[in-house]
Amino acid sequence: MSDPIVIAVDGPGGAGKGELTRRLAQAFDFDLLDSGAIYRVLAYAVRKAGLALFDEDSVVQEAKLLNLSFECLDDGVHVLLGGEDVSSEIRTEEAGANASKVAAYPSVRTALLQRQREFLKEPGLVADGRDMGTVVFPKAQVKIFLDASADVRAKRRVLQLKQKGKQADFDTIKKEIEERDNRDRNRPVAPLKPADDALILDSSDLSIEEVFQAAVDFITKKTGLKLN
Repeated sequence: MSDPIVIAVDGPGGAGKGELTRRLAQAFDFDLLDSGAIYRVLAYAVRKAGLALFDEDSVVQEAKLLNLSFECLDDGVHVLLGGEDVSSEIRTEEAGANASKVAAYPSVRTALLQRQREFLKEPGLVADGRDMGTVVFPKAQVKIFLDASADVRAKRRVLQLKQKGKQADFDTIKKEIEERDNRDRNRPVAPLKPADDALILDSSDLSIEEVFQAAVDFITKKTGLKLN
């Protein structure tokens, strides 16, 4: 019997991975793993417990105890921590920056590695992250690296925040994105980079429909999978 299919989608924050992976999971009726949410939830749990993000030992202990699950509802994928929906709390700029900090610890990544692999089951998994195709699922049948310029990603984030009625400063957000990119691309363990056999897509000038179609064409070519 062949192994369940893994569609690994990596790339920096704001490139469109969340929307692409949600659409792919629905299109192929696969489970979805948002690995970025795991690190966001971990950072949130650390802060909620009154611990310091720079205390690596404490962060590792929280990682080992992390009770995380995903729930698919009509309005999207919800993230649960110990049964509590923390989706809104972990989608802030601060949460993203904190996630990048805890993800830089090699010991934390080791503690969460097996937890992420446990999400794989029949018929398959769409894995959204930064090292899905290089570290977590190196034997994934499909690897995609979705990128976009910092300017475009900052503009998208500003628009998202304004649509929610929140204030957003383009220059501040762009700086935060560039700082996070620098941490992610240059960390000593599992740096953000495309797998050697990944399809590289730049979404800067593409609509989500164009990105989705390019991904589906690649997936079909690699695996023979057909849309539901």
